[in-house]
Amino acid sequence: MSTNAHQVNDSAAYKHARVALRLGEVRSDWTLDEVEALFAMPFADLVFHAQRVHRDTFDPNEVQVSTLLSIKTGACPEDCAYCPQSIRFDTGVRSEPLMDVEAVLERARAAKACGATRFCMGAAYRNPKPKQLDQIAEMVRGVRALGMETCVTLGMLTLQQACQLKDAGLDYYNHNLDTSERHYRKIVTTRTYQDRLDTLGAVRVAGIKVCCGGILGMGESVLDRAQLLHTLATLPAHPESVPINQLVQVPGTPLYGAERPDPFDFIRTIGVARLLMPRSHVRLSAGRSEMSDETQALCFLAGANSIFYGDKLLTTENPDERHDRNLFERLGIRPEGIEGRRLSADN
Repeated sequence: MSTNAHQVNDSAAYKHARVALRLGEVRSDWTLDEVEALFAMPFADLVFHAQRVHRDTFDPNEVQVSTLLSIKTGACPEDCAYCPQSIRFDTGVRSEPLMDVEAVLERARAAKACGATRFCMGAAYRNPKPKQLDQIAEMVRGVRALGMETCVTLGMLTLQQACQLKDAGLDYYNHNLDTSERHYRKIVTTRTYQDRLDTLGAVRVAGIKVCCGGILGMGESVLDRAQLLHTLATLPAHPESVPINQLVQVPGTPLYGAERPDPFDFIRTIGVARLLMPRSHVRLSAGRSEMSDETQALCFLAGANSIFYGDKLLTTENPDERHDRNLFERLGIRPEGIEGRRLSADN
């Protein structure tokens, strides 16, 4: 091996060792160079460190289970290139109005009976109108009365709207960044990256927990994945939930036919998210129906500890409950209780 090759290997080893010294700390001062060093780790080293850090904070054999319901489907004015609910794309998704409160609560009761502890409600809005928000606030109150955690995703919010949802008892607000800021303009043009960050800020000021992550398989580079996770990990506070999605390709959307991410790259992203945000729930989210059981098992090993449960995610398929129960049994995984069983230093 040449001297230059030795120097390159020594430099990479030094970066890995330097970053490894602080793994497990909850910090918001990560540099992009450090995040890239994590992505560049040998796969076995990355998974080892991610599992070690995961065990320091969570029970490694418990996974938080959520159910997601589309409470208002289709006719969204945005142009998100991955989304079958955009009115700009012909995807065959039928537009449906906002559901009645009691119909939503019936679905929440069924989800709870199947073991879900968090009920997530999604509406295809750019931003909700006052009458719509009043009705959604009633849904939140009803789901909370069932003893479940609540989460909604409604597009952009003002601080006043976030406070109304907080007053109704909302636990989590989902608003994904989707990808890196530099790649974002290739995916969405109808709202800016700063618009998304402003909504996250309003949600946090209102006292609602943040659910925020991204999507892999949209033509992004490894650098884009690193930049996305760097943005999340350097927010004033880490998102309490970090969903990592694999693009579910839908005919009619601009991203239909995009190259799918390599399973090891997906697992690697899960592991880096766990290391950057050690106390967050990292959710193995959309795209599981296209993943093997072995890929999902490695994701859990790399620190994923949350899934969506049920055969549908908004408008796309998800593994059925029987399959998930079987996989949990094979892996010795238990659904997490509503309060979780975090093994933090505070307990």
